[in-house]
Amino acid sequence: MNSRTMWLLGAGLLCLAGAVFAAGTQGLAETSQLGANPNPVRLMRPPVAPLSAMAQLGKEIFYDASLSSSGALSCASCHSPDHAYGPPNDGPVMLGGAALSRQGARAVPSLTYLDRHPNFSIGPDKGDDDNVIDLAQMAAIGQQAARTTKTAGGSGASANIVPQGGLFWDGRADTLQDQALFPLLDPNEMDGGSAEIVADKLRRAPYANRFVELFGAGVLKNQRLLIAEAMFAVARYQVEEVSFHPYTSKYDYWLEGKARLSESELRGLQMFNDPDKANCAGCHTSAPTRDGLPPLFTDHQYEALGAPRNAALAGNRDPSHFDLGVCGPQRTDIPEQTQYCGMFLTPTLRNTATRHAFFHNGVFSAWSRCWTSTISATPIRKRFFRAAPTARCGNTTTCRKNIMSMSTSPIRPSIATPATSRQ
Repeated sequence: MNSRTMWLLGAGLLCLAGAVFAAGTQGLAETSQLGANPNPVRLMRPPVAPLSAMAQLGKEIFYDASLSSSGALSCASCHSPDHAYGPPNDGPVMLGGAALSRQGARAVPSLTYLDRHPNFSIGPDKGDDDNVIDLAQMAAIGQQAARTTKTAGGSGASANIVPQGGLFWDGRADTLQDQALFPLLDPNEMDGGSAEIVADKLRRAPYANRFVELFGAGVLKNQRLLIAEAMFAVARYQVEEVSFHPYTSKYDYWLEGKARLSESELRGLQMFNDPDKANCAGCHTSAPTRDGLPPLFTDHQYEALGAPRNAALAGNRDPSHFDLGVCGPQRTDIPEQTQYCGMFLTPTLRNTATRHAFFHNGVFSAWSRCWTSTISATPIRKRFFRAAPTARCGNTTTCRKNIMSMSTSPIRPSIATPATSRQ
């Protein structure tokens, strides 16, 4: 059985598991006894253990504001542990640069649950051979299958023929190690200046001796190796520190039969999983995996929702500027794949209660605005294409048809919020 067949089989099994779970949540408000899960499961969580020496070094780097040009911005400044490693402010983006006056290009994503994030790819792999294919070839393979409507517990594997995986809103980094370096050098964020400046600061840091202990004295003389090992240490901290992936939400405990949902929470969950109503689980998967891993509330795929243009962002003062996600401007390796322009990564819905800015440009400051704009056809008709140039509006057509075919019954935003995870 070749790997393409295995991919399709795996996709089918995942859809089947989702369908079974979605079907099992229908009618919960009527059948569940006092809010308990009638079909509890056992969730597999990461083991809790002391941080390794590498992760301890990564922790020091993560909280080191001296690496920024302002001396006031660390990784933790934008990825606050008190806000699920997301932004602590209520603005659409964070401010960085030497004077902490420059806007970041996009809303800050949470760093939680990224240890299970897949690498960026498009469609299934080529097959059982040793030929490495590039993204252009992946895209060509992906276009061979027509895309279908994604539904909660859906059965169409071709819905997966879109970009998926990767870190950041556009998937331009595949590993936590690669991801950590981008904000360190970005002039709108930590603004480290250059690799030379960053390496010099690492050599003079109070934890510099840890590099020698872990990698030998030679690492301090090799600028490229020093920075690479520093970013690897940050990645290890994110993987080993349990607070980055705690799976301790009320929903997780409800899945295990250890917590009860209120009547309104049960109604919200039922709507969340119902393909004929909210259909949230079509993209924000709510079912545990077949091997018992807790749900991440994202399918890691990309969608072109046509979010409204955010006038609060300085870059949008230029009428010719468009943030096209996978096609740029921050990602530069596949601009010719115009069928994906305007697509952004589907974020996890875990920890939404700790956020104040939603969508890639932080255009919404209230969860209820996201809810109604994703589901209801009416607001989308009015502002659907504002954020994309005319030539790329076609990329949103499929999504618009799908959304406009869903139920547009009145929605109470308060129903959905408690059913999503808070940690």
